Amino acid sequence: MRLFTLSRLRLPLAAALLTASALLPACTAPAASPLTQHAAPAACAAPPCLRLIGHAALEHKWLYGGTTVGGLSGIDYDAESGQYLLLSDDRSALDPARFYTARIRYTATQLAPPEFTGVVGVRNAAGQPYAPSRRAVEGVDVPDPEAVRWLPCARSFLWTSEGDFSRGFGPALRSARVADGALLRDYALPATFTPRPAARTGPRDNATLEGLALSPDRRTAWLAMEGPWLQDGPRATPASGGAPVRITAIDVDSGRALRQVAYPPDPVPHKSPMPGGYTTNGVSEILADGDNHLLVLERAYTLGVGNSVRLYRIRLDSGSDTLGLAALAPDNHTPVAKVLVADFAQLGLPHVDNLEGMTWGPRLPAAEGGGRVLVFVSDDNFNPAQSTQFIATEYLVP
Repeated sequence: MRLFTLSRLRLPLAAALLTASALLPACTAPAASPLTQHAAPAACAAPPCLRLIGHAALEHKWLYGGTTVGGLSGIDYDAESGQYLLLSDDRSALDPARFYTARIRYTATQLAPPEFTGVVGVRNAAGQPYAPSRRAVEGVDVPDPEAVRWLPCARSFLWTSEGDFSRGFGPALRSARVADGALLRDYALPATFTPRPAARTGPRDNATLEGLALSPDRRTAWLAMEGPWLQDGPRATPASGGAPVRITAIDVDSGRALRQVAYPPDPVPHKSPMPGGYTTNGVSEILADGDNHLLVLERAYTLGVGNSVRLYRIRLDSGSDTLGLAALAPDNHTPVAKVLVADFAQLGLPHVDNLEGMTWGPRLPAAEGGGRVLVFVSDDNFNPAQSTQFIATEYLVP
């Protein structure tokens, strides 16, 4: 199959909100381009909080570099190159599993549509594109890519897969080369990450490694499950937050598991208006906020209502180490403490889609306050009823 490599491709004009320009030199700071304006509040009502800068959306099934753009489940920014990585969760069904590079520009009150600069297919251990499930290769998984983080020097990155449960493959953490998507390392995760549905232990299918964060020194990777392990209890419902979700620290160099914390999700915010209507809530992304804090993105869905998204901040040393616990019970651990940063329903967005990616962007210019910026992206599931949504916010801490 064809693999696409990074190139200085100039895009044709696309419909709706997407525009394009020539690729700027590496390390050039993003410039301003108007899109949506919002007035900044005088202060946070409660620390910390988010202020909406702007939002943009891509045209459904917009084509770039011969691929269909969608399913964007992970995003990360590299200050050295000035570029973002965007990971698609296409399981090689439409095009080979891949990631994109892009530039995203904003000021304190404006966000411009993203400028895509490249697309690269990720490769398996044999150096080949990952095959789709209809042509699966024996002994090779069909990955479900979810989260991505740059590694130092912007030559390689970490990415996660939720697994290929039907064919016996559990969740995975891998590193790959940016230039050509070549596999550099397939991490051996602890045995407890192996799904054992017959024994009712291990991760649930389609509820595994949704979140990935790197410590500020990039030596520790935090891996967040979307939902609780089978032995830990039920998933969230409108009546209950369910069992805690495990977030595990992995040493990037050695691959050794260092510690683990238990995160308590919220109940699903809304009941479905339809009898027996589907509801879910879980962790869709995490991001380091200093050495001892993570930002945790909770994404819920209710059939007939839509998505609900909340951002929390947790203090890692507020919870006990659960790494050695075979099963979580209320009396054998202390969950981490969490503080609400923002309910996206209250940010002034016209709608909130399926947000799955989160990263720090460049700080605002000093003349505009120098504030920290969080950039989010949604996974549209390649569904015409959804959208690939980009959101820029200022992270305010009084």
